[in-house]
Amino acid sequence: MNFLKKLVPQVATEVQQLSRSGFHTSSVCCRVQSGRYRITTKRNRPLTYEMANPPHFIGHRKSWNSWNTSTMKDALRPSQTAIEDVFIRKFVTGTWHALVCSEIIIKRQHNTIRIAALIRQAITPRKMYFLIGYTEELLSYWMQCPVTMELQTVGDKKDVVFKYI
Repeated sequence: MNFLKKLVPQVATEVQQLSRSGFHTSSVCCRVQSGRYRITTKRNRPLTYEMANPPHFIGHRKSWNSWNTSTMKDALRPSQTAIEDVFIRKFVTGTWHALVCSEIIIKRQHNTIRIAALIRQAITPRKMYFLIGYTEELLSYWMQCPVTMELQTVGDKKDVVFKYI
């Protein structure tokens, strides 16, 4: 403590105040629960590949659901991008009601937004093309940049099940 008083008196007083007020610590919990799915008794909950990998595998076996560089240091609009991503996901889920079988991946490159997802083949191709154009047009208008839908279709929702827990 004496060497701190000699170096910087203000820091020394702050350290003394911290030691008087008490500094509490707790033990580290090694079991990380967030982002994991609980195992059911009958093991009948279907998980996709994205859902089956726990959060610590992001970047190894699994990728991020939003690709953008606005959260980098000194970026111009990190919070707006996150809110826009939530809006895009809710809009696509609502527009493609009960048809989206996987997570919605949003990729931002320069001034373009690309939205990727797996869609069930439950509607006619004509309706599907209409919904693609409708979604791209409205999102392009609201986001003030070109939006492209990159969809792949699957025959049944069970085709995207990776495992049951």
